[in-house]
Amino acid sequence: MIDHEKSKAKAIFEAGWKGHCPRCRQGRMFQTWLKIQDRCENCDLDYRFATPDDGPAFFSLCFVAFPLLFFVVWLQVVLELPVPLVFAIAVPLMAIGCLLPLRPVKGWLVASQYLNQAVEAGTKKLWSEMHAREDEAKRDTPDS
Repeated sequence: MIDHEKSKAKAIFEAGWKGHCPRCRQGRMFQTWLKIQDRCENCDLDYRFATPDDGPAFFSLCFVAFPLLFFVVWLQVVLELPVPLVFAIAVPLMAIGCLLPLRPVKGWLVASQYLNQAVEAGTKKLWSEMHAREDEAKRDTPDS
């Protein structure tokens, strides 16, 4: 990997892990645990480009849930624990193990989309028209 790619990968990792804006690395990316801000409060980056969709859940399941599932099965086979005890161990372990990585993974995906300028093929014009209509509707709506 060339240095530019290493620095881009590092920027993606840091922005996602810390939940910072991928452009200025100062503002917050998240409004709540998993809800992304509308705009960066520091550099005014519009986060409407961000479409991580089901990516965080997919990666959490693939890289956390499956290994934890194998661990729980191994635990049951080796220690021959009673089924209720296995459930008492497995359910919280799986819940915590799958929920904790969601935010950093979502941050990594958003930062990756921004820094790689990723858009779905053929949708750039569609997105810009849709955002223009949204912005116009916001301007036309009187504030309460």
